[in-house]
Amino acid sequence: MMERGWAGFSVAVARPSDCGESNPPLQFLTMAAPNQIRIEQIFISPGHNFYGHHDQAPGEHPTVAVERVECVAGKGLVGDRFFDYKPDFKGQITLFSAEVYDDVCRQLGVAGKSSGVTRRNIITRGDDLNSLIGREFEIQGVRFAGVAECSPCHWMNQAIAPGAEAALHGRGGLRARVLTDGWLRVEAGENSK
Repeated sequence: MMERGWAGFSVAVARPSDCGESNPPLQFLTMAAPNQIRIEQIFISPGHNFYGHHDQAPGEHPTVAVERVECVAGKGLVGDRFFDYKPDFKGQITLFSAEVYDDVCRQLGVAGKSSGVTRRNIITRGDDLNSLIGREFEIQGVRFAGVAECSPCHWMNQAIAPGAEAALHGRGGLRARVLTDGWLRVEAGENSK
């Protein structure tokens, strides 16, 4: 079945007959125009600053910008805090839209703050990440399964600015599983920061 996809491109989608709420089956997504998801930045961190820190002070592990990162199927990103975290973990890799970050910063009057403060792994441009939930997709030859929105939490108000959690509601990024081994790299472009 063909339908209109993100950025106006047609995609072929195989619709499953039963989509249970707790673990919906993946739909296979074929992008008619490859490379529409462009990687602007890649971040990894050796430890958790916010995850598991509810009602505690955040950790102080650095978020490290890298030019490329190795993806390992079923495990995540080598060097990141969630690498081999637990079997079938839905956040083996997280993606975040640069357009959303730019919009939130404009709304909240934030300038000069790296998108790395979101602690998402891959900052992308030219995509609709929510459209990849429940689907398989490919970036730079590596396949992923979009699992769920990477919902914003109250920590975003500290990391970005007061009001960030509300401004990110419904557009906090994408949690995905890594399906194939490979490497992702930052792509040079006019909007790269």
